[in-house]
Amino acid sequence: MLLRALTSVLSLVLITAALADPAQAAKQKKTPSQPVAAIYGEREDLMRFASEQAALLGWNEAGLRRLLSQARKLPTVQRLIMPPPAGTAKDWAAYRARFVEPRRLQAGLAFWAAHEAALARAEAQYGVPAELIAGLIGVETFYGQITGGFRVLDALVTLGFDFPPGRRDRSEFFRAELAEFLKLCQREGLDAATLKGSYAGAMGWPQFMPSSWNKHAIDFDADGHVDLIGNPVDAIGSVAHYLAQHGWRPGMPTHYTVAVPVDTVERARLLAPDILPSFSAAQFAEAGAELSEAGREHQGALALVELQNGTAAPSYIAGTANFYALTRYNWSSYYAYAVIELGRTLRSFRESAQKP
Repeated sequence: MLLRALTSVLSLVLITAALADPAQAAKQKKTPSQPVAAIYGEREDLMRFASEQAALLGWNEAGLRRLLSQARKLPTVQRLIMPPPAGTAKDWAAYRARFVEPRRLQAGLAFWAAHEAALARAEAQYGVPAELIAGLIGVETFYGQITGGFRVLDALVTLGFDFPPGRRDRSEFFRAELAEFLKLCQREGLDAATLKGSYAGAMGWPQFMPSSWNKHAIDFDADGHVDLIGNPVDAIGSVAHYLAQHGWRPGMPTHYTVAVPVDTVERARLLAPDILPSFSAAQFAEAGAELSEAGREHQGALALVELQNGTAAPSYIAGTANFYALTRYNWSSYYAYAVIELGRTLRSFRESAQKP
């Protein structure tokens, strides 16, 4: 069987990794410890929100007030939402190694083998390659193994009503997500008091925020329910649908190799738009950037993407509109490239196992 062959390809690497760090698997599943959390109770601004939402949703006001009053303020959530300390060096090689590693590859191969039909159907329907769907779910939740241990209600109330100072205030965003969470629970019959997710309130195999679940999640197995928590088939279809809704273009590569301009002024000009594709292949050439042959033939806009490597020289790629689409899932070039690299490695293992 293909899965057996794929597993054998990785077995020696996995044994070596286990001997090197036998506690690694336990570390990956560990949920951050949380200090004692205070219950919100009937705080005025939260109760006013409850009354407004009850009127909008047609919920029993007393019931909604009671639900929200049971939310807890989580200091750990407030800490985790903050950006890293100033001066923290980014390191693409280290970031990649967190995701393209033996245990996640083994889980990804098993996931692909178990859901090959759904992945192929999603690719055919939305034009998103199966390898990228598998890569994204692997990066997000280790194929459903790490979906978050925070009560979503607590996380969203904490960030909506006590967003920490020291960075741009996003409390309005999280209040809107709390409203979307209530709508989701009402529509799908979910228990808002028990659902768990990330520190930011993302849920399920693909870590959709409530608004993304409401807008982009689909019932891909046609069982009458949209379930991103217990149904990986719905997760597969929903990831593909999300990317299609955010500009994915079937058949277009995600990126090309590129040698950056020697002229630092021209290099800075190409880097200025960050991950937003803004220059043609001809403009890359005019600035002194050397694209691969395929990149020189690209008809759309490109972005010069810099991936820092700590104290070593940065890596560069020329990102297309599809690379940008991947960043709509998570606003990070490191994240998008990790998804690509994990998916590409999974495909390579599968192709190797299929060879006679």
